[in-house]
Order: sequence, then C-alpha cells, then structure tokens
Amino acid sequence: MIKNTFILLDGIGEKRERRLWKEGILTWEDFFIFKEVLDIDYEKKKIYDDFLHKAFEALYCKNCCFFSESLKKREHWRLFDEFLNDAVCLDIETNGLIPEKGGYVTVVGLYSLNGYKALVRGEDLSEESLQEALYSHKYLITFYGSIFDIPFLKKEFPNLKIEHIPHFDLFFAGKRLGIQGGLKKLETLFLIEREDELKGLNGYDAVKFWKAYLNGNTESLELLISYNKADTENLFKIAKIFYDMLRTQAGIEEFMGNGTKRTTQKVS
Repeated sequence: MIKNTFILLDGIGEKRERRLWKEGILTWEDFFIFKEVLDIDYEKKKIYDDFLHKAFEALYCKNCCFFSESLKKREHWRLFDEFLNDAVCLDIETNGLIPEKGGYVTVVGLYSLNGYKALVRGEDLSEESLQEALYSHKYLITFYGSIFDIPFLKKEFPNLKIEHIPHFDLFFAGKRLGIQGGLKKLETLFLIEREDELKGLNGYDAVKFWKAYLNGNTESLELLISYNKADTENLFKIAKIFYDMLRTQAGIEEFMGNGTKRTTQKVS
C-alpha cells in the first residue's frame, strides 16, 4: 500500500490522492511517467518526483525513520505489507499499578515472524535488553500501545529509543473502522481462538499471576508468559485483518485492475 500512497507529499491529502488513483496514477512509478498530473505545476511536480525517489530508496533500504517522519501516525498502517518481515508485536504486563503509585513492568512480550520472546522482570528485562530486541525490528504493532504500553515503558526506561519506529496501533485503527472494544472482543469478533487454559483470562488475571509468582509459584509465571504470548500473536493476526480493511476503506481497491487508462502526456 505504501507504493500507492501520495499523502506523504506536502499538499496532497486523501481527496487528492483519490483523484490521482481515479486518473490511473496508482503507484509512484505511474507518477514518474507523466509530465502533467492534475493541476500540479512543473516545479512542484519536480519536487514531488525528487521526494518519491527518496521514498523509493528508503523503502529499498528499509529506512523506517524516513516513513515515520514523512507519514502521519494515523497512516503508518500503510507500511504493514512492506515491513511485514521486520515487524514486531509488543505487549506489556504490569503489577497493576500506575508508575506514580509504584507500578512497574513485569513482562514485555515481543512477537515477530521469527517467533516469540518474553523479557521478564528480575531475569532478563532491562533497558539494554529491550533496546537490543527492538533494534532488530523496523515496524511496531500494539493495541493501545501509544497510550499505555509505550508511555509506561518510557517511564521505567527513560532512555529507550522507540519513537523512530513506525507504529500501527490497532486500537485507533479499529476506531477508524468503526470497530470498538478491547483485544479479547476483537478476537471473538474475528473468530480467533486461544488455548483452553487461556480462555476467559484478562489483564487482572495477569496481575494475579505475577503476585503468585512472587510468592513462589513458578507455574504462575509460565501461565503469565503464555497469556502474553497469545496477546502478541493475536495482535499480528488482527493487524493483517485491519490492514486489509483499511486498504479497502482508503479506496485503492476500487481502482486496481479496473482498466483505468491515463491519457495525460507521458514524459518523453
């Protein structure tokens, strides 16, 4: 979808982007081909061409910072398919308190196509280990993470660098699609199943598991990690569903493969 995206150009909004698609300019390559595009004058067209060439280079090099800076946060979903192999789903568990009242992170779960990793407080969770885990990824997927997970982590690990990574927050994607509810509700809506031992569990149970672990119950930690693992794995599944829905909502599918022809003069 990112190669169909023109809203990263200064002065191009969603309406003008749809006008470009309607004109048959569906990709950056299409944009380069023609000298005349809508009402864009020669100098502005040249500036746009130069910027899109930079975007091409950034995409080829998987330069996530370029797109994090040039795309509005609400549009970071458009990078999902191109950064799929470099994406990580992040979900944290806490002791149930806010940082100002003694709250702390108990588990940070990270799921990617390479598998799942849990960083546990008192074992291997530190600012350094978390930063190292994040450095190997270029795209972040969370549910309400921009409001909860990331600010919570930043309070505990003030030097953590994560803002440069494009962030697909599924909570706000759901709102944009008119889909309300938490992660568990979305799982039910999209028929995503959990293992029997994890069905019906929620964030409060995760807090209780941690307390039981502190009291010497090692099985509770295993259950907490299993619960977190299911959360992160299902984030990935819902991200794929939401990406397809947002792509349809944006309108690009309406023009793909419909035989739209472009008659404006091509670059000679």
